[in-house]
Amino acid sequence: MKVTAPASAVSPAAAAQIVLNTIRHPVIMVGPDSVITYANADAEDFFRASAAMLSRSTLDKFVPFGSPLLTLVDQVRERHAPVNEYRVDISSPKLGVEKIVDIYVAPVPELPGSVVAMFQERSMADKIDRQMTHRGAARSVTGLAAMLAHEIKNPLSGIRGAAQLLETAVSDEDRALTRLITDETDRIVALVDRMEVFSDERPIDRFPVNIHVVLDHVKAIAKNGFAKGIKFLEDYDPSLPSVYANRDQLIQVFVNLVKNAAEAVGSDPRGEITLSTAFRPGIRVSVPGSQTRVSLPLEFSVRDNGPGVPEDILPILFDPFITTKQNGSGLGLALVAKIVGEHGGVIECDSSPRGTTFRVLLPAWKEPSFAGSPVQGQYK
Repeated sequence: MKVTAPASAVSPAAAAQIVLNTIRHPVIMVGPDSVITYANADAEDFFRASAAMLSRSTLDKFVPFGSPLLTLVDQVRERHAPVNEYRVDISSPKLGVEKIVDIYVAPVPELPGSVVAMFQERSMADKIDRQMTHRGAARSVTGLAAMLAHEIKNPLSGIRGAAQLLETAVSDEDRALTRLITDETDRIVALVDRMEVFSDERPIDRFPVNIHVVLDHVKAIAKNGFAKGIKFLEDYDPSLPSVYANRDQLIQVFVNLVKNAAEAVGSDPRGEITLSTAFRPGIRVSVPGSQTRVSLPLEFSVRDNGPGVPEDILPILFDPFITTKQNGSGLGLALVAKIVGEHGGVIECDSSPRGTTFRVLLPAWKEPSFAGSPVQGQYK
């Protein structure tokens, strides 16, 4: 039998180590020469390096030149007073993209020139905030679609009917104009119909779905249509459990994402689209229609090597009517965000001049623990 030593038998240094490793935030101490002299367990994960490697490195090895983190450390050294900074971007090739953190930096009076920094990651919270914004924008489109259906579709049907009647009584030259009227009214009606999808508030029928079957189906649609000639790569985790979702809506989500990727790649002979699946530590969120809070451990990605999304568009990419396409409606990604949100998931986009990655995080299906368990809520 293992005997645990009483707290009084633990040395002060060992007790401090236990406390710092218990704190579920990265904590480091930086010496006067900017060498990292201490890192707790979470800091090793955060900086993607062991404590031994960190202890041989200066802080500027992990963050780019001019990083706000380096500025904060210098300020604390100069003022000999702690500093709090919120939502600081310390993204770098070593730390990864979208590293948005709250930082607390304080001097160590017993060690002149040394400072302690604690980080609290905010990136996932920000992603959820953006997801809530997407859902709010989708609700605004819902009201607009209802208004358009009544105020526009009905008059358009009359205009179209009049154009068809005129077509039988005009010259061949004028007949082209009547057909133009008919085609344009059809195009507007189709746009309103797409917007009306946002007003569908019926509960989603969800079941265990094999995501790889869905992605293979989407790839077949793409390769025989809008993505003909584009190279597809796969990076699948075959051990993934089923996703708790509606199959048809998942197909709609990934057809839209793959179509965007194909349009980004264009006719570039080096164009590639990569579909990937992975198991990732999830976050816990409330699912619409359920009191249960669930984690989102399943990550599905669509990556292209196109020119990327313009930086000014990226924060509002999932808002309705936002598009970089000349003739785009700006509703495709808004609908994707609505569907993912209604599944209790999160969608995010990373983009650079080397390509764009859309990631969808969704809950996994969990087998009922006993006979007669209700289907609702049976997911991890």
